[in-house]
Amino acid sequence: MKRPLGAQISHMLKDRGVDVIFGIPGVHNQEMYRGIEEAGITHVLARHEQGAGFMADGYARATGTPGVAYVITGPGVCNIMTPMGQAYSDSVPMLVISSCLDEVADAKGQLHQMKDQEGAAGCVCDWSHTGKTPTATYALIERAFEEFTVARPRPKHVQVPIAMLEGAADPAPPPNMPAVRAKADSVDIAPVLSLLAIARRPLFILGGGAQSPLWREVLGSLGAACLTTYAGRGLAGAGYDLNFGAGLAKSGSAEVIASADLVIAVGTELGEVDLWRQDLGHAAPLVRVDIDPACLADGHRATIKLLADAQSFAATLWRACEGGSPATGWSPEEATAARARWRAETAAQRPGIATVCDALSAAIPGDTMVYSDMTQFAYVAKEIWEMNRPGHWHHPFGFGTLGYALPAAIGGAVARRASHSPTMAIAGDYGFQYTLQELGVAVELGLPLVIVLWDNGKLKEIEDSMTRAQIAPNAVVARNPDFCKLAEAYGAAAVAPQTLEDMQRAVRAAFKADGPTLVYLTPDVAA
Repeated sequence: MKRPLGAQISHMLKDRGVDVIFGIPGVHNQEMYRGIEEAGITHVLARHEQGAGFMADGYARATGTPGVAYVITGPGVCNIMTPMGQAYSDSVPMLVISSCLDEVADAKGQLHQMKDQEGAAGCVCDWSHTGKTPTATYALIERAFEEFTVARPRPKHVQVPIAMLEGAADPAPPPNMPAVRAKADSVDIAPVLSLLAIARRPLFILGGGAQSPLWREVLGSLGAACLTTYAGRGLAGAGYDLNFGAGLAKSGSAEVIASADLVIAVGTELGEVDLWRQDLGHAAPLVRVDIDPACLADGHRATIKLLADAQSFAATLWRACEGGSPATGWSPEEATAARARWRAETAAQRPGIATVCDALSAAIPGDTMVYSDMTQFAYVAKEIWEMNRPGHWHHPFGFGTLGYALPAAIGGAVARRASHSPTMAIAGDYGFQYTLQELGVAVELGLPLVIVLWDNGKLKEIEDSMTRAQIAPNAVVARNPDFCKLAEAYGAAAVAPQTLEDMQRAVRAAFKADGPTLVYLTPDVAA
């Protein structure tokens, strides 16, 4: 039956598996809210559109399905552009649907007016388009879901004129038969197998796009060593003795890579935030496997390039190599020594934090999903924290925005609530204040979210950078509030442990609470 288009959109999303929408209603997008409850979708009310976007991001990373956000014209779109930029750089499937003004070229002085809202949003996402008819709107949403399935998952923005949202429209068509990603078969990987047959020191570099449960078996059957990007941590599983860990950004990793006689990089851009240097360091043939053609055509100039998903590549490779003779050119001692050396470098660069990381890691359940912010605590943790399973540590790697951890963790906790799976946020004192108002959402929903707040009283990373550049540190210290009282004012619990043992007890108790708990830490806790 005919309904206002705004209501039909919610029904269309439900038909495509959407159960949760994050957002904030306003007079311009209220028609989109007419159909939410009717369609059986849960809406999470954020305190700011930036928070709504990060929640959708966190939900998508936890589930592997698109996160959806509803926002208003103008400032709503502007506020969610930072999360869209973060989702774009980290390959997160997010669909942002907003209202837009019916006409902006002639009429001036309208509420929430922007000169080019579609173009502004398009600067930070995969694409941004206006649904100028109900049919076009449905087609754009369908296209977004299709691309989430078959292409590199990145955020999309669909905006709909207000009058059209209010107008009657026929229901959206049923979902299309989903397309299938390009898969690697035995013929495709034959050149790779030829190189592996003669390699004595094969090395795999696994990125965040290399998600597959088979890598431990693949690596073991080949006798291959492994390096991961930060986003690829955990892919080698627990206890693999040729795993060099997430040391790709360490300068010493170039020497390890140069010593390999075959390098296979899967699901990674090998970009600046992966390497922090221009050259990978390989002298041997390089194989690239990715679903993004742009990665295959970059300056690393791979010898063999496969446009295929990592899951099919890993499965085909495993079937081809199972039962073979593994290479013997690597030794566990090499990997152990390198990891110890890199840990020492990290601990020396940011003193005291590694000890706290070790204690915190020991106190949390093994299936905890962690969302971290741009803070020195996270910079240390993502290099030394042992991850035994993939996809359980999420960080704003590429865009590098502050304020990510808390709202993203809320989105993750919403996704994991039904399974009673633990979720934790790690933020610094400065970044936490970008989105601290979303603490109210966690309280409102009764999420047993553990929020670790690292307060070193300043922008310490920037201060250190200024000092290294021989710049007198300036504008790096701000007066902080009493974070524990602030959390309690929102209705959350708050603790300020003074020792590592106290911290561990507090964290264990917080996972069992019936609401969020702020665990407030200062560097003194490691004394």
